[in-house]
Amino acid sequence: MKLSLIPQERKFFELFRQQGQLVSEVLSELSKSLLEGRSRHPRLRDLEHKADDVTHEIYRLTDSTFVTPMDQEDILLLASSLDDIVDLAEEVADKMELYRVKEVPDPARRIGELAAAAGAAIARAVDDLEDMSGLEEQRLEVHRLENEGDKVTREALAGLFAEESQLSAAEIIKWKDLHDLLEAVLDTCEHVANLLERIAIRNT
Repeated sequence: MKLSLIPQERKFFELFRQQGQLVSEVLSELSKSLLEGRSRHPRLRDLEHKADDVTHEIYRLTDSTFVTPMDQEDILLLASSLDDIVDLAEEVADKMELYRVKEVPDPARRIGELAAAAGAAIARAVDDLEDMSGLEEQRLEVHRLENEGDKVTREALAGLFAEESQLSAAEIIKWKDLHDLLEAVLDTCEHVANLLERIAIRNT
């Protein structure tokens, strides 16, 4: 059911589309960084600042709009959750730079690819938010990607602590931290997908 909106209300959806595109771009950059084995922190930091600006614009618009197209609590939670994905991805890039990562193991590369795919699905879902179409399909896709990410993460952590592992204690600590962050990225993507589904249910 497409809502009849005045221009002020439609602005919310335009801003959410911007957030969705930024999420997708950030996670794509993160995946490339992991595949290359080098941090793209400056680029991700710039995108994170852009995402912050869009998030704050949504907050300001919510405060100044008497009748919002969705529940105000949902708007603010969705905006902050999308921003959380960007913040976590930027933190991964920051840690890669801090830890002087030169070589990325295959499981981390795979999780980066899954995150990029989840970011693209979230961008598609947010793009459809105004008419509430296609959200379930994208939610299921993000859920599938997150489940695969959980499996890859478990296998990666088991490998870190395996008796035959040749990694130093420092390397184990470094990659345990990075895997935890990458898992948080995918978990937050799934949280956003579930939130979009709840918003659709409440508004149709």
